[in-house]
Amino acid sequence: MQKLRRVSSGIPGLDRILDGGFIEGASYIVQGRPGAGKTILSNQIAFARAAAGAKVLYVTLLAETHERLFQALSTLDFYDGDKVGQQIVYLSVFQALRDEGLDAIVKLLRNETKRHGATLLVFDGLLNARDHADTDLDVKTFVAEIQSQAAFVGCTVLFLTSTRLEDSSPEHTMVDGVIDLSDELFGVRTMRRLQIRKSRGTASLGGLHQFEISGKGITVYPRLEQAYALYKPGAAPSSARVSTGCADLDLLIQGGFPDASVTMLAGPAGSGKTTFGLHFLSMGSAQEPALHFGFFETPARLRMKADKLGIELPPEPFFDIVWNPIAENLLDKLGHQLLDHVQKNKIRRLFIDGLGGFERAAIQRERLTEFLGTLANQLRELGVTTVLTWELSEIPTTAVTGPTPQMSAIIDNLILFRQIEKEHDLERTIAVQKMRDSHFVTTTRKLDITDKGLNIGGRLSHEHSGVTTNNSGGI
Repeated sequence: MQKLRRVSSGIPGLDRILDGGFIEGASYIVQGRPGAGKTILSNQIAFARAAAGAKVLYVTLLAETHERLFQALSTLDFYDGDKVGQQIVYLSVFQALRDEGLDAIVKLLRNETKRHGATLLVFDGLLNARDHADTDLDVKTFVAEIQSQAAFVGCTVLFLTSTRLEDSSPEHTMVDGVIDLSDELFGVRTMRRLQIRKSRGTASLGGLHQFEISGKGITVYPRLEQAYALYKPGAAPSSARVSTGCADLDLLIQGGFPDASVTMLAGPAGSGKTTFGLHFLSMGSAQEPALHFGFFETPARLRMKADKLGIELPPEPFFDIVWNPIAENLLDKLGHQLLDHVQKNKIRRLFIDGLGGFERAAIQRERLTEFLGTLANQLRELGVTTVLTWELSEIPTTAVTGPTPQMSAIIDNLILFRQIEKEHDLERTIAVQKMRDSHFVTTTRKLDITDKGLNIGGRLSHEHSGVTTNNSGGI
């Protein structure tokens, strides 16, 4: 099977969606309404190609000069003024279009592409060219002539348009790929998304993918469940046990958590979930690097809490904290950030505090099952033993509901933290409720938080030992 040569876009995440990048010598439409990000996307690609030693011809049908464009681009990290006029040539053909028409543009582009030896041609203004065409056939002819000339010299073409063309439009039928940029309101926040609407003769990741615009330019986050859709087996399952960091709990579950398993700690605020996570992370080492991935407590407060509880966290580089404060987080950005950090630092102990951070980042809650399932599977295949927390809203209840009704199938183990009212006092308890493919002690135990962390006591009295599950969508 012949493998098509690819040209990297230089944009994080986009190459993955395009199955390795743009096809060399192919043509693409980049469409989206004003402000969607087309200009930043195309210029970021142009400067990435220039940095790789390629020559770029950037053609515009704008009436104004390019100074305002350069002024805006200069605020972005990828902009390199030294490349302008050398590796990247900007050319306005507005006057030629107005005075001489589309034929003159085709002739001009043929000469300029050849003269500069360009391997990337960006044509910003396809809508203006369309308006100067008398018929659909003229549009097709214009696009086809530019394509054929560029393909002959191995030049990839990006046509930019500020309107969303119909799939049956003459432009769509001519090009090899269509990239659609959009921004939509969800409540009070805006979500930017990218979709590959056409990809001729090559695979691409379908559906909508989140992206953001920052000082770095554009970063694309492929939808996690699509990006990891193909199963790639990692290490063979192990029968080893990983210590929880609490010796008393290890005794209840045959020495610790099964290696590379996913455990959920469910309980109300103040019941000891984060403290348990600190115990788990304290066992990090050179052989088992540890990571705290959280949303609520800053790294400084987390370290202070561990110090007050007498829990000694491992030194760097065997332990790290990634903090994403609750704000307008992107769900797929969080997923990729976590998996990238785990792989880069060979993390083996992971504490996610808590699942509510992912839930709040999910604009469409119905995605959570697929997202969390994919994330859990990837962590298992990477050999990571994961502990995550889920906060229960009601203190007295014994029912456990997760962020998705299918959470029971996603996790391997469940430990329930409770606070039971007894003679007007709250008594903390801990109970192992589920261990996949493993024996465990089922009794509910008393739990205290001391100046040395968690202390697991004896069996709870019969009248307070009941633990039930919520059969209507719970775990």
